[in-house]
Amino acid sequence: MAFTAQDVKALRDKTGLGMMDCKKALEENDGNIDLAVDWLRKKGLAAGAKKADRIAGEGIVDSYIHPGGRVGVLLEVNCETDFVAKTEGFNRLVREIAMHIASHDPAPVFVRREEVTPEFIEKEKEIARAQAEATGKPANIVEKIVEGKVNSIYKDSCVLEQQFVMNPEVTIEQYLSQKTAEMGEKLSLRRFVKWNMGEGIEKRKDDFAAEVAAQMGSN
Repeated sequence: MAFTAQDVKALRDKTGLGMMDCKKALEENDGNIDLAVDWLRKKGLAAGAKKADRIAGEGIVDSYIHPGGRVGVLLEVNCETDFVAKTEGFNRLVREIAMHIASHDPAPVFVRREEVTPEFIEKEKEIARAQAEATGKPANIVEKIVEGKVNSIYKDSCVLEQQFVMNPEVTIEQYLSQKTAEMGEKLSLRRFVKWNMGEGIEKRKDDFAAEVAAQMGSN
């Protein structure tokens, strides 16, 4: 059974989950919204979504430095109470998300799809267009390739849409929803930043021949 964008919206309104989760649920259940809700509940997602409108004002700021000291991540993850923020389970969750972000190169840029700017999308589409044109494909095929690239742009650039590195069966958004259901509080990744050692520094490029010539000329 086919389903429409309105069906996806209806399921989002019913569960509070993200568009991609709702679309997947409808695909798995032939467009039947009631069956899609049951499917999401079995995956532990709908229970967490019921808490989506709560305010998560507590939490922790944590850091992760990868062995070797060349990659580091700083992030803020929120929950509803200071009690949960101090639990081992919550702290482990934060560390796992930090490790996930550290593992991605290039690093994600945004937390969620809603934060992606039109300028960012256009820049990525220009890059995809140039790559497709370089293969010699006709213009109409190039544009289809570019449009098809948009969803992968979101998955590459938004943490919540990425497959969780420790369990590729779920996205980070789904993982947070599962943990929300387990801990009984809304959990939310608010912000993050990743550093790669030396990133942005213009490396020195020595011209050995020119250097030798200069030294000989000074003698």
